[in-house]
Amino acid sequence: MEVRWMEDFMALARTRHFSRAAELQHVSQPTFSRRIRLLEDAMGATLVNRQTLPLSLTPAGEVFAELCARVTRDVRDTRERVKHLESEASARISVGSTQGLFSHFYQTWAQQAGVAERLQLNLKATNWIGEQFLDALDNGDCDLVLCYWHEDLPWRERLNSSAYRSLTLSKEALIPLSIGDEQGAPRFVLPGSAAQPVPLIAYHPRGFLQPAITTHLARQKITANLLPLNENAQSASVKALVKQGFGMGWLPQRMAQKSEESGSLVRAGDERWDVTLEIRLLRLSQPRTQEFNTLWNTLETQYDR
Repeated sequence: MEVRWMEDFMALARTRHFSRAAELQHVSQPTFSRRIRLLEDAMGATLVNRQTLPLSLTPAGEVFAELCARVTRDVRDTRERVKHLESEASARISVGSTQGLFSHFYQTWAQQAGVAERLQLNLKATNWIGEQFLDALDNGDCDLVLCYWHEDLPWRERLNSSAYRSLTLSKEALIPLSIGDEQGAPRFVLPGSAAQPVPLIAYHPRGFLQPAITTHLARQKITANLLPLNENAQSASVKALVKQGFGMGWLPQRMAQKSEESGSLVRAGDERWDVTLEIRLLRLSQPRTQEFNTLWNTLETQYDR
């Protein structure tokens, strides 16, 4: 049954007059009368008593009018609910997050900071790499970026420009890990040797993590002899390959904690090989909405110390 037929019938039930109802529906009276006939044919019953003046509804018409009233109410209420949901969604702040931080930091942090209901994660962001997050900020694909930060980011000059602002939320450490042997010792141990380099599950060179690892190793007095086997954009992929015994890799401590506690992963080197990072929120200097500005001020009172 067409919604238009129900609207026609409700107009006729209100006016009890074909000409006035046709005017309300912005059609000619013959067209309107034909549509009411089509409705009655579809219902298999006469809904309007045309012998009375003003016309009246038959018992079947009265029942159908009650149905139309209920449907009209439901449609109106649903429209209001949808409008409210759309308004809530548009008021939320879009966040782009690296996959590792989304899995092991974002949700707990957002709840503790009291901003979870005001944020909405852009799921496309878990496939972005490195500087693509800044491009997304510039293009309006997200309002905030949750990422790792360190001084050796390849695009640090762009970040240090006046176009962006940041807020430090927490610290993180990348720790070298390997599966253990039968005695619980690491199968792959830093620093390795030129004759027997340590197989490495590495990160994408343009991501957030590999530049930090590379520059940290370059500063060490002891040379790490590594044999990179592949490059991964996501720390979850690095962890999976390390746990399968293909080589060692650096993992965020939050991500590796349970694996270390269970003994499925063990350290491949002592603390000198740990890489210190910050977890930051990035934003454009110029806020796009007042809602965003309010949220950022709320976060600044908690973290800008």
